Amino acid sequence: MKAFMDHNFLLETKTAQKLFHNTACCLPVIDFHNHLSPKEIWQSQCYRNLTEVWLLGDHYKWRAMRANGISEKYITGNGDPYEKFLAWADTVQNCIGNPLYHWTHLELQRYFGIKTPLSPSTAGEIWEQCNARLQSPEYSVQNLLRMKNVEILCTTDDPADNLEWHQKLAKEKEQIGFLVLPSFRPGNALDIEKRGFSDYISLLKEITGIDTSSFSGLLNALEKRLDFFIKCGCCVTDHSLEKKFFLPASKEQIEQIYIRALNKKAITEDEGAMYRGYLLTRLGEFYAKRNLVMQLHIGAIRNNSSRMYEKLGVDIGCDSQNDFSYADQLSGLLNTMDQKNHLPRTILYYLNPKDAAMLSTMAGNYQGNEEQIRGKIQLGSAWWFCDHKNGMEQQMDTLSDTGLISTFVGMLTDSRSFLSFPRHEYFRRILCNKIGNWVENGEYPNDPAYLKQLVQNICHDNAKQFFQF
Repeated sequence: MKAFMDHNFLLETKTAQKLFHNTACCLPVIDFHNHLSPKEIWQSQCYRNLTEVWLLGDHYKWRAMRANGISEKYITGNGDPYEKFLAWADTVQNCIGNPLYHWTHLELQRYFGIKTPLSPSTAGEIWEQCNARLQSPEYSVQNLLRMKNVEILCTTDDPADNLEWHQKLAKEKEQIGFLVLPSFRPGNALDIEKRGFSDYISLLKEITGIDTSSFSGLLNALEKRLDFFIKCGCCVTDHSLEKKFFLPASKEQIEQIYIRALNKKAITEDEGAMYRGYLLTRLGEFYAKRNLVMQLHIGAIRNNSSRMYEKLGVDIGCDSQNDFSYADQLSGLLNTMDQKNHLPRTILYYLNPKDAAMLSTMAGNYQGNEEQIRGKIQLGSAWWFCDHKNGMEQQMDTLSDTGLISTFVGMLTDSRSFLSFPRHEYFRRILCNKIGNWVENGEYPNDPAYLKQLVQNICHDNAKQFFQF
């Protein structure tokens, strides 16, 4: 029997062990998509306890706790912090086979040196040990990032954001020792059917000083904000596509739909798809012109529980995988941009595993480019509900089967927690194990120099080159 999460955790072969310990484990972390707060990074305060750093805002844990029958008082409510932690300790013990179990214990090991499994019986001692360290200046937010050798991280930001904290961080980047860059996420401008759309457009008008009463005006306003983001270091954009997102449409049709939305008229599903598709193609043109990466996260269905939404709002653990079919739409969107040579470097993420091969083969349609960019269109890493051992292995297998894993830009956390960066280690162990198995099964030559470079590329170098950090 193997020891629990020992030195060779998830590394089944000698080749895998060498690749991880000699190469992967030492590489700096580039985390190009997360939901961390730039304000908290700038302020670099210390957390008072494990509940603050671990449970506040972590909807992964909230879902597990609800499944374990924990009262909402101890999840998102006003329960005592220690009682909330005890509720998590009881829950995590029941997370066998769930990535939360591995993540939790990697975090305890890597940040606090604690190898004791978390359970109700060990919770008290772990609580005291971790809290004593968390209150030390050595465990400030910035130092937590330094502990895991973070080189670059990209937050997720609305075009209306003033990027105050990013600008402050940029001025101190030499002292801080890592880069914190904004990502341009124009979801509020794309979601034309949502309540508050017209109010958001008014906000863009106020911020930019551009008349947004026409669709052309909206494009001008978004372009102005995009240029501001670039001045603040933005290299990447992000879009969440959760419903129909492309139907061919003329500019005149889009103008009419847009005006109706501003006047708070109901927008049909097809009209929403026409608008989103047209706006995405124009945004893609802006991105290509400015050499930015476009990320498309496809397939969430959000706020499924109206009861919980009314009670707690968004991002509280009531989102799930969607199962809509979108291959034709994605082909139409990418092809429209490609026809005019306006297709930027793009990463395609699936939330439903059924879409993995479709996205990978779709990416292959648009790889040819005069710039000779390797992996110009990427199959993104296993995302959200796929972000576990089986999901990562499926993503790697699909990419290898239908594309080139050698061009893969690797892992991201998609996290709201400053203790989440051992997820990169988790990914790297799984990657090295996958490559090690191929080699030891005689499916690829044992070429140590090439294999070392391959691992280094996927874990670090490809991302740095792809995003042009």
